[in-house]
Amino acid sequence: MDDEQLTALALSAGRGRAADVEAFVRATHRDVWRFVAHLTEVESADDLTQETFLRALRGLPAFAGRSSARTWLLSIARRTVVDRYRSAAARPRCAALADWEEAAELQPCSAVGFEDRVVLADLLSAVPAQRREAFVLTQVVGLSYAEAAAVSGCPVGTVRSRVARARDQLIALLRAAETEDGGCPGPVADRGAVPRPALAA
Repeated sequence: MDDEQLTALALSAGRGRAADVEAFVRATHRDVWRFVAHLTEVESADDLTQETFLRALRGLPAFAGRSSARTWLLSIARRTVVDRYRSAAARPRCAALADWEEAAELQPCSAVGFEDRVVLADLLSAVPAQRREAFVLTQVVGLSYAEAAAVSGCPVGTVRSRVARARDQLIALLRAAETEDGGCPGPVADRGAVPRPALAA
């Protein structure tokens, strides 16, 4: 579902159409889950996703479509994560992939593709939070730089800079892992690069 269709669905849901509320949640659940999981950890992602949708459903009647529904919803998800960590006085970190079976179920893919994402998520845990957020929004969730800037509340140029620095750091981390492990840290390293879809310009 493209952004225009999703925004129209959100506007209809905001007018009280129960079927459209359900369809909106189904259409956006995966993006929200992936976003919060990369900013926190897998075991917290379900609760944070539920809280995001509770907040979003309360706000749907006031949603006017001035931004895309996806951008609006991910902004709520970001605030939900920030509020959780502020209340816990903790620092966001990347998904703890011990529960990899759940991640695999929610993100169906080939075995190699999933292994690539495991490696990427592990490397992302070492990337500073703001860079990680920009990288996940644009390279994992698939938002444009402008949309990611709207979610993060910063200029587009800042998002571009954060993504570029995150990409450089990920490549450096992967090279360090190759050196430590004798050049064979996993399927991604065998190709000599951080997962290519995630690092596409």
